[in-house]
Amino acid sequence: QVQLVESGGGLVQPGGSLRLSCAASGSIFTIYPMAWYRQAPGKQRDLVAALSSGGITNYADSVKGRFTISRDNAKNTVYLQMNSLKPEDTAVYYCNAVISRTWRTRDRGDYWGQGTQVTVSS
Repeated sequence: QVQLVESGGGLVQPGGSLRLSCAASGSIFTIYPMAWYRQAPGKQRDLVAALSSGGITNYADSVKGRFTISRDNAKNTVYLQMNSLKPEDTAVYYCNAVISRTWRTRDRGDYWGQGTQVTVSS
């Protein structure tokens, strides 16, 4: 069993900062890419940022220069530092990771966290 647990969401004023964390736990052999997605009310879930196990990053154009994704492989944790937050960043943020429970390819799965609310408002 593998779980992803997010933390760090909340209410922040425009221009403020938040740091999201997502810790993976359970039967983990290898973690491949880790990423953050977000979903605003009435909209689809979109990629915010992704980080490969080799350190390659990918950001949505709307967050480039403001958000930074990082990971601590020893702690099986991915972070999202969000600066200069805007009201349009308001959404539920979800952590995603591709994780293998063993060395077998068939034991690789795509996992999601439960989501954490980020609200940017004055």
